[in-house]
Amino acid sequence: MALALAAGGAAHAAGSRQLATGGASTIEGGAGGGLVPWAAITGYGAREEIGATAFATRINTGDYRLDVQGAAVGLFNRIELSASRQELDLVALGPALGLPGAHLRQHVIGAKVRLAGDVLYTRMPQIALGVQYKKQQDFALARALGARDDADVDVYLSATKVFLAGVGGYNAFLSGTARLTRANETGLLGFGGEGRNGRRVALEASGGVLLSRRFAIGAEYRGKSGSLDAVRESAWRDLFVAWFPNRHVSVVVAYADLGTVATLPDQTGWYLSVQGAF
Repeated sequence: MALALAAGGAAHAAGSRQLATGGASTIEGGAGGGLVPWAAITGYGAREEIGATAFATRINTGDYRLDVQGAAVGLFNRIELSASRQELDLVALGPALGLPGAHLRQHVIGAKVRLAGDVLYTRMPQIALGVQYKKQQDFALARALGARDDADVDVYLSATKVFLAGVGGYNAFLSGTARLTRANETGLLGFGGEGRNGRRVALEASGGVLLSRRFAIGAEYRGKSGSLDAVRESAWRDLFVAWFPNRHVSVVVAYADLGTVATLPDQTGWYLSVQGAF
């Protein structure tokens, strides 16, 4: 969820790029923030190196609990391949629908390629093009709400840049993403709908400040515009703190505001993600 800058350091087994320049892991598996992808390539592998990451994330609002596990590999700081498994536990909504223990599962397979620039070493931002194939595994509820399909592909374009001494003398970063999608609640409620079945553009952004070599703070925004007439969909936001103790471990804690999710309003709660890099 945070992209930071460390001023030097020797190469480690995880790779030779600067500390935290691979970001953290998103809920869909690739490098970036917790809620949104960035142009960064996962891991610490430089031009002639391969880096890999694995992660586990939980978001708990009380009414819902989202658990995600996944892994990604970065090839030569150019190509990223990722996979993740999401499971949304309908803690409150399931019993209300007469479905205690109900949950929604989704599998995501992603690929990203760096097209131009570098997050640190070029004046222009790093720009990357990504695709995510999403397959919803429990489609009955989504179909009942009007979703058209249980699988689809998101396409996104991201730009990410670190600014040295950008905010009050501290290093800072900004990232923006434009996503072409048909997903309802990122795909957990299927894709498309009766009234609006075409793809639409959703905008996403994140930014923050590195307070030291190992700590960063910031915020994220993920715009969403679902196709289901029966279910209002809100933009997602969070405020985060990220800790990078070394090249092998990162921990992100956030306060997330998911708005209205599947008819239940005021979905706020805590986000925790732990990533290992190899």
